[in-house]
Amino acid sequence: MDKSIRRGSWEMVGAMLISGTIGWFVLAAGVPVIEVVFWRCVIGALTLVAVCGLLGYLRLDLLSYSTLALAMLSGVAIVGNWLLLFASYAKASIAISTAVYNVQPFILVMLAAVFLGEKITVPKLAWLGVAFLGMLAIVTAHGDQQNNGEDYLVGVALAIGAAFLYAVAALIIKRLKDVPPHLMALIQVTTGALLLAPLMQWQSVSASLDSWAALLTLGVVHTGLMYVLLYGAIQKLPTALTGALSFIYPIAAIFVDWIAFGHRLGWTQWLGVAAILLAAAGLQRGWWWRSNVALQL
Repeated sequence: MDKSIRRGSWEMVGAMLISGTIGWFVLAAGVPVIEVVFWRCVIGALTLVAVCGLLGYLRLDLLSYSTLALAMLSGVAIVGNWLLLFASYAKASIAISTAVYNVQPFILVMLAAVFLGEKITVPKLAWLGVAFLGMLAIVTAHGDQQNNGEDYLVGVALAIGAAFLYAVAALIIKRLKDVPPHLMALIQVTTGALLLAPLMQWQSVSASLDSWAALLTLGVVHTGLMYVLLYGAIQKLPTALTGALSFIYPIAAIFVDWIAFGHRLGWTQWLGVAAILLAAAGLQRGWWWRSNVALQL
């Protein structure tokens, strides 16, 4: 294996394993979700300023007014995505929220079709159908085990909303290919901090040392370090390998939820999770029994 690809693979594995523990630290922080996201943005921004400075990205010539505006708009979507996803953890569990969140590639396909005129092929529709069946399996399992029915469905809905906002951010970022990704991340978290500051009640100021340790970890490790690893991997790896390794994230989240909180999925939920992950993999890898035939609607 090429040395660059090997290094990129390890960076991607590290980024996905870190991502899989986000829910654990969000719940461990024990402060309102808005304050968790605010401090993640602030601490992450401070970390990314240092990273961008070292990489030479703190230059005005890298941004025009229009690209800055679009980057800030993507930041609004990313912060909204974090708020909804983090709120869903306490409602539907980390494992279920993360699995449902993985419908984002299909939402992006739909948005790209509407706003960018991209074709929706028969294979894409087929995988969308598989993901939808997975969603139905998860939703109908709201009475299983530890789940309170109403909270569970709210959690699923929040995760879908988070996936939608992530897809919106991804759609915007598609137009900003010339902006260095680390600088993009810095603009996003800075926008988030400014957006959420007026909504803060500052309950976290009097939080315990354990809570602050969780918040610092979310900012430094899950934002600063994770972005560095992720973008480093993306630059080195083929798209197919990047997509394949990205499935470490939901699998890690499921095991973290089980080990840390004792949340075990029911068989219907496992079927739903498997269907969504299979469909997302099929979409990203282009799996299809007639892949040599270009079928378009």
